[in-house]
Amino acid sequence: MNAATNADTIAAIATAPGAAGVGVVRISGPAAPAIAQALLGRPPTPRHAHFAAFRGADGELIDRGLLLCFPAPHSYTGEHVLELQGHGSSVLLDTLLRRACELGARLARPGEFTERAFLNGKLDLAQAEAVADLIAARSQAAARAALQSMEGVFSQRVHALLQQLIDLRVHVEAAIDFPEEEIDFLADPAIAGKLQALRDEHATLLQEAERGVRLGEGLRVAIVGRPNAGKSSLLNALAGRDRAIVTSIAGTTRDVLRETVQVDGIALELADTAGLRDTDDEVEREGVRRAHSELATADVALLVTEQARRADDLALLAHLPAGVTRVVVVNKIDRDGPQPSHEVIDGLETLGLSARTGDGVDALRGVLKRLAGQGGGEGAFSARRRHVDALQRVGGHLGQAGHALATLHAGELAAEELRQAQHALGEITGGYTSDDLLGAIFGSFCIGK
Repeated sequence: MNAATNADTIAAIATAPGAAGVGVVRISGPAAPAIAQALLGRPPTPRHAHFAAFRGADGELIDRGLLLCFPAPHSYTGEHVLELQGHGSSVLLDTLLRRACELGARLARPGEFTERAFLNGKLDLAQAEAVADLIAARSQAAARAALQSMEGVFSQRVHALLQQLIDLRVHVEAAIDFPEEEIDFLADPAIAGKLQALRDEHATLLQEAERGVRLGEGLRVAIVGRPNAGKSSLLNALAGRDRAIVTSIAGTTRDVLRETVQVDGIALELADTAGLRDTDDEVEREGVRRAHSELATADVALLVTEQARRADDLALLAHLPAGVTRVVVVNKIDRDGPQPSHEVIDGLETLGLSARTGDGVDALRGVLKRLAGQGGGEGAFSARRRHVDALQRVGGHLGQAGHALATLHAGELAAEELRQAQHALGEITGGYTSDDLLGAIFGSFCIGK
């Protein structure tokens, strides 16, 4: 790819922290050196900070600051890039931006600098998206993961998987080329072994990408249960403050109440929901409906129950989507007598705690922190839901390829499924990308990036 269609010069205010700080106007494109010479009064030395008086067309002083020029292709965008560092006043920066436009630039679209870096091969698409993820990071863990993706950790994993896939395609298509041979090349155990190794590596990458999404977006936790189970009390205990109203009256919570909390640098999106029960109250019925909707989109369903009702309340989790993790919280141990506990019962992670006294709440925080992705090591990377969607499609195609080989002995069908899997992988890094997708991705960036 190249940026031939974007050969004009763009400019934007990159950073403007305020009147007491430093503001930056960034310019990229073929006219950048000429703009630099016009503002400095002489040709700039590449990669050298020049102290300059920035003046308007009439010679009036706009600001004094630093001018730095980065010649193509050794710049962020791969084009000539100019940075004008001045005082952080929005008035001064706007005036300086207008001056750059008078000298031949135009205003940049959101994300256009990073889009040009992608089109010029400086970043692949996953790395470009990580730039926006880093800017939007709401926790230390999310920022670290975004940096890993910017450095290419995720992309390298995708490319390694792609090479395995291409190698398998070569074997399968070579076998198809010799249909009249007495040897059934498609039955070669080496092909089955390569496919299984590919599927194993894919499953690991998909799991890590899902964790990367949770690190970036925060773990979405729906707190559900019967009325008066202690859901709102648990939200308050996890948040560390009285966020939700707590009363002994059943049905106090009528709507979804959301709270974002940080647990050791991990963002948790908590949603306290209405008690699940049949009711004639129209408002409460709507609250129950919203609770079920929240469950359908959550990463974790936190079922709050009591010791005597635990077995019956498990039915509330019966119809959840397969991807929702289920955790059972047996509340009110201060009243019922058991000590705080953490065990697996009926195949579900189960914790005994008291939301009122706080006993056992730290153990729950640890579970949620683990589910949100902590513990993955320094190699944890950020990912987006479109990456997960692409990897899920890859998994489907690999499964169909395996079926075509093992059951149908249809090499052509297997080869087509592998081709589709390669196409889906290419969408992640930008090997196969529509213009509409690029517009949607870079349109979500801030201006100046």
